[in-house]
Amino acid sequence: MRILALDIGGTSIKSAVCEGETLTERKEQDTDACLGGEFVMQRAAEILKSYGPCDAIGISTAGQVDVQEGKIRYANDNIPGYTGMEIRKRLEAEFRVPVAVENDVNAAAIGEGHFGAARGFEDYLCLTYGTGVGGAIVIGKQIFRGVAGSAGEVGSVVIHGRQVVKGRRISGCYEDYASTSALIRTVHAYDPDIHNGRELFERIANDPVLQTLLDDWIWEIAHGLVTLIHIFNPQCILLGGGVMAQDYVVEKVKEVTLERIMPSFRDVVFKRAGLGNRAGLWGAVHLAKGRVGR
Repeated sequence: MRILALDIGGTSIKSAVCEGETLTERKEQDTDACLGGEFVMQRAAEILKSYGPCDAIGISTAGQVDVQEGKIRYANDNIPGYTGMEIRKRLEAEFRVPVAVENDVNAAAIGEGHFGAARGFEDYLCLTYGTGVGGAIVIGKQIFRGVAGSAGEVGSVVIHGRQVVKGRRISGCYEDYASTSALIRTVHAYDPDIHNGRELFERIANDPVLQTLLDDWIWEIAHGLVTLIHIFNPQCILLGGGVMAQDYVVEKVKEVTLERIMPSFRDVVFKRAGLGNRAGLWGAVHLAKGRVGR
């Protein structure tokens, strides 16, 4: 079976072919999301055509996804005009093969569950720390979606309740404090020469203030995880995002979180997500295989 997979993000579109158990012909192109949802869909179709015939297509994408209809329920202004985009309908009409569409974080969690670090676990949470904080809830190997299909918006969990609502956006939510963007904002205010995680970790060994700022940020991550663990009692917590490549960060998150949860919850396993930026592609592949024959 020949599966084509796309992972559509606000910055780039990753793509690959899966035949058997390997991803081949991997590519990455700029999304140029500012040009709008219609442009993004045209680019996606061009990428798919470049691979030739296939048996099914899997799409991992930014935005809230109606998986039954295969369309975007809601997308923010990172991709203007993407809300309401009927991805499955358009691609099935053009390519005449089954198409599966899933939110990118959910797709990554599915990929990790079948091909990556969460293999062997039935119930786990997958969190990605980057520009914001993304989350996916997996129960019995299935994504928990909630009544409107939008469950897992862990970045909006309020962890600083004294903050106020500003306009239509809640200030005081998890991603305001626990995202990698929040960390870089804080360290940049202290040292304007630091613009990303790589520069931070190059300098941190010789600067105790940077170490303190990093540890304070890890506390913020732990605050949110304590709440999530007490609600879901998962077997495993998967930690994703580029900053989690640092062993110190993963181990410190585990240490601080375990100190603050009730003893009966401390069997939870902490793992670094294992598939990196291929996780969404692998999730898309798995879901596309499930569409074949329907």
